[in-house]
Amino acid sequence: MEIGFYPVLGVDDVAASRRFWVEHFGFEVVFEVDWYVSLRRGAHELAFVAADHPTVPAGFRATARGLLLNVEVPDVDAEYERLVVRGGLRPELDLRSEEFGQRHFIVADPAGVLVDVITEIPVGAEYADAVVG
Repeated sequence: MEIGFYPVLGVDDVAASRRFWVEHFGFEVVFEVDWYVSLRRGAHELAFVAADHPTVPAGFRATARGLLLNVEVPDVDAEYERLVVRGGLRPELDLRSEEFGQRHFIVADPAGVLVDVITEIPVGAEYADAVVG
């Protein structure tokens, strides 16, 4: 049996989250009402629900703070130029290379969800034994 799986993030402003992901990461809207939006880019799906909507159980009506979404791209330097230098997004973590095998930067979406934009690079000697496969 094949299943579908995608995150639905509770946010304060569904429209602002929609605009951010459509404008900056090329997602397309596949369903939208004022309290919920579902987005897709290729095989990837992402959705947002108003954190205070009645379909969210009362004890869980909170925004998606503390969440980090990874977006892997072929050229992180080009994405940094597009999103930060020309696009005006503020980096929460500036562009840098990591010994654990990533060149990346982090921005935040309107809900405070962190978006880690990554290109894989060779792993440094310190992390060579951590690579599986």
